[in-house]
Amino acid sequence: MSTTICQVMGFLVSLLGIAGSIMATAMDTWSTQDLYDNPVTAVFQYQGLWRSCVRQSSGFTECRPYFTILGLPAMFQAVRALMIVGIVLGILGLLVCIFALKCIRIGSMEDTAKANMTLTSGIMFIIAGLCAITGVSVFANMLVTNFWMSTTNMYQGMQNVQNRYTFGSALFVGWVAGGLALVGGIMMCLACKGLVPEESRYKAVSYNASGRNISYRTGPYKVGSGYEADPKTRKGVGYEEAPRSEDGRRPYPSKYDYV
Repeated sequence: MSTTICQVMGFLVSLLGIAGSIMATAMDTWSTQDLYDNPVTAVFQYQGLWRSCVRQSSGFTECRPYFTILGLPAMFQAVRALMIVGIVLGILGLLVCIFALKCIRIGSMEDTAKANMTLTSGIMFIIAGLCAITGVSVFANMLVTNFWMSTTNMYQGMQNVQNRYTFGSALFVGWVAGGLALVGGIMMCLACKGLVPEESRYKAVSYNASGRNISYRTGPYKVGSGYEADPKTRKGVGYEEAPRSEDGRRPYPSKYDYV
């Protein structure tokens, strides 16, 4: 029962993690304009992985997608790739996990096959969570670097200073989603151990005879004294019977009397 609960909980936690990764990837608030030095502004800018948006004080919002790929930084494209790979692996892991659930019986699928599928989905969830966490962390590192560079240029009195950007809500959603996917994958790997049948864990070694299959029958055992009562069984080549007396007795014992 505990194995089933662990498996179902791992599936639900991983489902939340993958859904959060998809939501974070689609959000436009990966980076938001820092309003620390300019709290009152008529224009507020924020950017995502796919487009940048501008919101005016009147409430009108205009978004413009990135029309080029070559003009974007390499780290920015790496973040995109990590998030997409994590989402694809997570969706595949969910499909595998649905068929691997112990509470769902499909045909004559054995517990060993379900255990292997559970382990596979758990590994997929772990990789998907690591991809999401890594992608969000790389983007956050880019923001921190650009923020301090902009701050340095601002205090040096340089003109045409670009706006500073800070962490957006999408980063926190991505971190939480990656952590949930990672925890769900670990729970699936732990549930895999309980799905393995006992007979497959400890395989007994059987020894068979190398020759033909010989069946032995049990029967009554006849114990003899070592002396044959019938002298005919001892007769053979070279057997000579000693002469007997008139009363039927031998005058001297024969050597065959002590056999």
